[in-house]
Amino acid sequence: MSSWKNLLLRIGDKSPEYGVSSDYKDHIDTCFGALRRELDHSQTDVLEFILMCAERLSHKIPLYGTLIGLINLENEDFGKQLVEKTQTIFQDALDTGNCNGVRVLMRLLTVMMCSKVIQPSSLVAVFETFLSSAATTVDEEKGNPLWQSCADFYITCILSCLPWGGAELFEQVPEDIERVIVGVEAYLSIRKHASDSGLSFFENDDENGEGLNDKDFLEDLWDRIQVLASNGWKVESVPRPHLSFEAQLVAGKSHEFGPISCPSLPKPPSVSSGVFTGKQKHEAELKYPQRIHRLNIFPPSKHEDLQPIDRFVMEEYLLDVLLFFNGCRKECASFMVGLPVSFRYEYLMAETIFSQLLMLPQPPFRPVYYTLIIIDLCKALPGAFPAVVAGAVRTLFERIADLDMECRTRLILWFSHHLSNFQFIWPWEEWAYVLDLPKWAPQRVFVQEVLEREVRLSYWDKVKQSIENAPRLEELLPPKSGPNFSFGAEDGKESNEHELSGKLNNMVKGKSPVREIISWIDESVFPNNGLEVTLRVIVQTLLNIGSKSFTHLITVLERYGQVFAKVCPDEDRQVMLIAEVSSFWKSNTQMTAIAIDRMMGYRLVSNLAIVRWVFSAENIEQFHTSDRPWEILRNAVSKTHNRISDLRKEILTIRKNISSAEEAAKEAKAELDAAESKLTLVDGEPVLGDNPVRLNRLKSHAEKTKEDVVTLQESLESKEALLVRAIEENEALFLLLYKSFSNVLTERLPEGTRTLHELKSAQVDVMAVDTEEPPSMELDDENQRSQNSQSNGEKKGGAYTVGEKEQWCITTLGYVKAFSRQYAAEIWPHVEKLDAEVLTEETPFLFRSAVYTGLRRPINEA
Repeated sequence: MSSWKNLLLRIGDKSPEYGVSSDYKDHIDTCFGALRRELDHSQTDVLEFILMCAERLSHKIPLYGTLIGLINLENEDFGKQLVEKTQTIFQDALDTGNCNGVRVLMRLLTVMMCSKVIQPSSLVAVFETFLSSAATTVDEEKGNPLWQSCADFYITCILSCLPWGGAELFEQVPEDIERVIVGVEAYLSIRKHASDSGLSFFENDDENGEGLNDKDFLEDLWDRIQVLASNGWKVESVPRPHLSFEAQLVAGKSHEFGPISCPSLPKPPSVSSGVFTGKQKHEAELKYPQRIHRLNIFPPSKHEDLQPIDRFVMEEYLLDVLLFFNGCRKECASFMVGLPVSFRYEYLMAETIFSQLLMLPQPPFRPVYYTLIIIDLCKALPGAFPAVVAGAVRTLFERIADLDMECRTRLILWFSHHLSNFQFIWPWEEWAYVLDLPKWAPQRVFVQEVLEREVRLSYWDKVKQSIENAPRLEELLPPKSGPNFSFGAEDGKESNEHELSGKLNNMVKGKSPVREIISWIDESVFPNNGLEVTLRVIVQTLLNIGSKSFTHLITVLERYGQVFAKVCPDEDRQVMLIAEVSSFWKSNTQMTAIAIDRMMGYRLVSNLAIVRWVFSAENIEQFHTSDRPWEILRNAVSKTHNRISDLRKEILTIRKNISSAEEAAKEAKAELDAAESKLTLVDGEPVLGDNPVRLNRLKSHAEKTKEDVVTLQESLESKEALLVRAIEENEALFLLLYKSFSNVLTERLPEGTRTLHELKSAQVDVMAVDTEEPPSMELDDENQRSQNSQSNGEKKGGAYTVGEKEQWCITTLGYVKAFSRQYAAEIWPHVEKLDAEVLTEETPFLFRSAVYTGLRRPINEA
């Protein structure tokens, strides 16, 4: 990489390119000198690279803005071109709904205004364009209030610029910016409060009023901006390097930033109903999501030196680094620990990462990305960050009973993976008291599931060794034994089933053709032994052959899938098949999940059969004590959803290919027509048509391009037919899923119960409760141990007080909400049918409420 590019990338960092100096002015002088030499022969390259750096390293935008200002002093043409290029990129980001691009470029524009590159009036014009669009959007008569999330985004963009340039704006164009601020205030007075209902990290936030009464993100940002204004626009977390060059920059020519236009939004639905408005509101929130939902893990004392606006700015820095370095974990961690601030921010960094990891309905990136970043941060800051992470875990563990079910699952997966990278070291003795809690207590289930996931990532003896300081916890480890094969030689039994299993085993080892095995089953096994014995022998024997490894299992399913399909052609038999798989792997949840998932992938079992099996009596009893049935259900729903997503992507690609192929066919036809109409001389006489050799080649090419179009159109028809079928399967899946949820909850929910608080307040006679225990945890300065727990593993305050039946209902309702929220985009097209067939007034209110909350429908519709 060129030296000037390295200087641009590393500006502001402690790096060899800048020697021992860490002063921003020295860095800018050095980098400007290199760029000035490069501009003579690579002006376009420099322009594009500066813009790319500003976008990807947005926490350094003040430095890049100052550099642009200095270049503009000597080369006004460069400044003008850069402003025009920025305007083009900005408009494109607006048109395509690239929220992050718009937000970062707004910050760059503000900083370029501070460096005298663009006129303050141009920036105010952008603000007013956003303000006008936002006000129109929320207007009941002229706009479409369902798209308030878009309007909120525009206002957030305006406010989020002010920490970087509020002082200059109020100094240079006080009346204009005051007009914008008044407009923002007016907008805030007419918009609706954005409720986080359905997206709260903790189940009880809505019921106790926290989710309804707290300020939403935009209202909170407005408060922070007002505090900033009252403090004279002083922001410790935003560097202002342009001030060191103010005497030079003031002589620069400020350019005009061209007008921009906000894209038009869909019109309100013609039919005013909860379903139609709900669909459109959901679409708007998907396109313009809130960037962060704050998860306040640590007590305020950990952030006592942080000004309100500094928290917002630091979150912007951290989220930008996470966004633009996704896939580059080492660089991401390096930039996160080297942000341009003078104060420590480990606690805020942990809260921000956990808020993204646990964000609902989905984290911005795969959860494993955040796992790797946390691991790298622990290694980069070994004296500080591991203790902060441990404190976060303890705090969340204290509140695990209230944590959303989806968040709980993610926390289990993250924590087990995290410990596997640090030799499974954890002070388990602190949590040994969970063995004194009932088996359905969320803290006990959490420890049990973490240990089970650890075994998957290592091996049983290693995990047992890691809990040697709390040996009682061995009770929560999964069984050590392997598959539960019913016809092993060690049984010492010899029955007809043993004999049949042995014969099938010999046929497989002898590589008998599948047709021969099926014939043997049809002629000798099924007629003489019936379905139950036949199925048990086939499933147990084949799974035992494939039990050595994942690869063996996949091989067996691929080679002998027709055998399973022959024995279990319908849904009822597939339920029996799944039950037999579960029985075979009853001591290994991971293998059970993998086997069933692979069988669904090979179409040996349907998603409906999996749902029916999950809601069988045996599994229902585990809903509140084990993740086993939920993991298998999640896999089934996820695979169905992925099929639809993949088909939509394929159809989109084929349509693009058809457009290209039609264009190519059109060009080939035009070239052929031109050649055929061309007059050529043959033996001195004019003849219609080009050279015969060329003409044949053109004809062949035209026919081929035409065939390509036909082939692609046939492929499109095929994929569209598959998509229609997949959507029908999806509808049947969700109808069955919600009917099953409704049936089991109707049987078990106490009649008349309308809130989770009522369920949780049900007392168990043999237990006591300490209702005064604080929900948040104070951490010791030295070892970050919870002051609510004791080193001997005894928990203050007594045992868990929610009864088993009530906990079962709470857990199941939590999963109802989680499924509804995660697959809302696929559920909304079928909402009318769900309302008519499932979500009727006869179903329990709490069940309907959970579905509505997950879909973010108004709860009063329930």
